[in-house]
Amino acid sequence: MGTNSQIEWTESTWNPVTGCTKISPGCAHCYAERMTRRLKAMGQPNYRNGFRVTVHEHALGLPLGWKKPQTIFVNSMSDLFHEDVPVDFIRRVFDVMQQASWHLFQVLTKRADRLRVLAPTLPWPENVWVGVTVENADHVTRIDDLRAVPAAARFLSLEPLLGPLPDLDLTDIDWVIVGGESGPGARPMAEAWAIDLRDQCRFAGVPFFFKQWGGVNKKKAGRSLSGRTWDEMPQSALRLAR
Repeated sequence: MGTNSQIEWTESTWNPVTGCTKISPGCAHCYAERMTRRLKAMGQPNYRNGFRVTVHEHALGLPLGWKKPQTIFVNSMSDLFHEDVPVDFIRRVFDVMQQASWHLFQVLTKRADRLRVLAPTLPWPENVWVGVTVENADHVTRIDDLRAVPAAARFLSLEPLLGPLPDLDLTDIDWVIVGGESGPGARPMAEAWAIDLRDQCRFAGVPFFFKQWGGVNKKKAGRSLSGRTWDEMPQSALRLAR
């Protein structure tokens, strides 16, 4: 965890929870699981339990000590709404985000059902965004759960994009990220799928961010779509940046 993240749509990562379990096809080649094996082998104490869900009390207050405002991806190495994360700990994470009002926090989950259940009991300040991952058409119902959350901004991470997602309902969605799978065993993303999603976003007036083509060598594949990069962000992000 820390500043200078390599993830294109954020600046820093904060992992008060590590570890996860697979729940859908997008999890098959999980980068966090792969990175956890490496960090455990290096003796990093936060990963002593491997990829078993583990909460880290000592990491809760870290963003409060980062005085420079930044965009922070919460739990890049886990899922805050995993069923093994205690509700009280989730509330404490939200309390820290509320206190650290100078940062912008991005919370992303595949457990949209638990997110929807817990959302009414959590604070949702302007600096906390929430998103869900949707990798194929079998999981678009996660978007309906997301719409029920009273967050300042709701976003979709359509990564790894494993199939077409035609005719998405983008009502009350503020941002869409699209990307192909990367790393060993990466499954290909069709150009037509990405272009269709870009066009859906343009029609709906939703900012579109194309993260990567992916593949075994994602740097070589690049992140240009139709001859340009797409780094659009919600207006609320631009306001907070100012």
